[in-house]
Amino acid sequence: MSLEDSYSNCIAQYMEAGETQESLENTFRCFANTNIEMEESNQSLHKVLFIIFCSSLVFLMQAGFAMVCSGCVRKKNVQNTILKNFIDVLGSSIAFFFVGYSFAFGGDPEKTSFIGTTNFLLSEMDYNALGVDYAHWLFQFAFAATAATIVAGTLAERCQMRTYLMYSMLLTGFVYPVIVHNIWSPSGFLSISNQNPLFGVGMIDFAGSGVVHVTGGITALIATYMLGPRKGRFYDERGVKLETPEAFPGHSKSLQMLGTLLLWFGWFGFNAGSAVSVDADSNMNPVIIAKATVNTTLSASTSGIVALLFHLFLIERQTGEPVYKLSAAMNGALTGLASITGSCGFVEPWAAIVIGAISGLIYLGSERLLEILCLDDAVDAIPVHLCGGMWGVLAVGLFSSPRGLKNYFGDDDFNHYGWFYAWGQGSGDFTLMSCQLVGLLCILAWTALIMVPFFFTLYYFGMLRSDGLEELVGLDVSYHGYSNFQPSQGVSAQSLRKHYDLSENFNVEELQQYHKKRQSETARMQRKTQSMEYEPDYDNTDRFE
Repeated sequence: MSLEDSYSNCIAQYMEAGETQESLENTFRCFANTNIEMEESNQSLHKVLFIIFCSSLVFLMQAGFAMVCSGCVRKKNVQNTILKNFIDVLGSSIAFFFVGYSFAFGGDPEKTSFIGTTNFLLSEMDYNALGVDYAHWLFQFAFAATAATIVAGTLAERCQMRTYLMYSMLLTGFVYPVIVHNIWSPSGFLSISNQNPLFGVGMIDFAGSGVVHVTGGITALIATYMLGPRKGRFYDERGVKLETPEAFPGHSKSLQMLGTLLLWFGWFGFNAGSAVSVDADSNMNPVIIAKATVNTTLSASTSGIVALLFHLFLIERQTGEPVYKLSAAMNGALTGLASITGSCGFVEPWAAIVIGAISGLIYLGSERLLEILCLDDAVDAIPVHLCGGMWGVLAVGLFSSPRGLKNYFGDDDFNHYGWFYAWGQGSGDFTLMSCQLVGLLCILAWTALIMVPFFFTLYYFGMLRSDGLEELVGLDVSYHGYSNFQPSQGVSAQSLRKHYDLSENFNVEELQQYHKKRQSETARMQRKTQSMEYEPDYDNTDRFE
């Protein structure tokens, strides 16, 4: 009903009742109620549009992940890597619709529970909310897909295809939703919205430094450990550890930069949208929304600069030659984004710069640590998301300002601030940091409890890692029937090493035998075609047995 029709009804009621004092008061009351209803409807519409817009930005991050991953791998694995990123979107949407959203936000908000138990298949959505609940599902699905995609690049160039879909649906359908429920749902025991929050405060994670990035990052670490490094990365073909790890540079820095900028762009929706959408019933606070975008920018910029310059300093001290490493700047910026995600709505801009500066150092240190431990992360997702996310969770307990938290909670009596502020006031209140530590440990423990047995089972039954020859030839050949290497190029050791990005000391005898077999098979099919006018299936000739 339009506003004009509502007013006409009020006037008609006044005319029927007659011109009395009571009827006049009722008419004014009718006008006031009509205005309130229309205002609530407009607010719901604005909220729905804002959440859908932010959801679209977060969804665009999938393109960023795909570009980063494809740019970081070698040409022979590009198609396989991009498909795994796309599988995350396909699998997570189905899993989150059937059970994930219910596990995350289902249940009685007045009772504490470990996992949601209602609203399966979105069967109990509130139509009186004027679409806000549906918009909330879309936003949370985009978050779930992001958590799953973090792992894609880490497993690049050596993970089986059938395994990946299983992992993606398990993470977004069960593991991730339980974490969301306990931290963001009013029913969760760690939630700030719980009627009896942990230590009277609860864990604060504004947009998911812990919920999204630590969950995806610890899963990536577990999967990387179980999967093992790529052939030739840390060990030669005899299993002897290399003195210096072999670098496997990606085939396109341009794609990596494009992906980084797309992720940064999508992060504005990731953080600003969380001012509304973590709680579907919350109001839109323009101050929090604006501050979140400012702090997001400052942290990412500072982290990228610090990582670039500190790496330059270290290399110049070691070699005497200055080297500006592009990947250090890109991944440093992404680490800053993951770190500020947990606190961007209520820390001051100067604190965002400090958080970002520390993030850049954390990225460089954790990247080096992975290399020492012989953990092969093709896209540095573990330093960016796990280490950056962990720092982001702790940064909430250190830098959350009194003004920001009071505005966030809408409570002037809230008195548990970041530890630096509490220490500055002489109280030393460690309550908020305690909640952050407990929440971080719960995320790590729950994810490991499910994902370690899962990946170990896949490893035990040979369903995790691709065949050794498949890995050398490239997963684009073994899984997609495609290769950009033509038999006419010859099968010399030098040409094979160049095409497959192998070191000079790598034995390519098995690859030579494979390509000689391909040459023989191609020649046989050509003779058969000429004699029988038979058109061969080139997709099949491109495969190996």
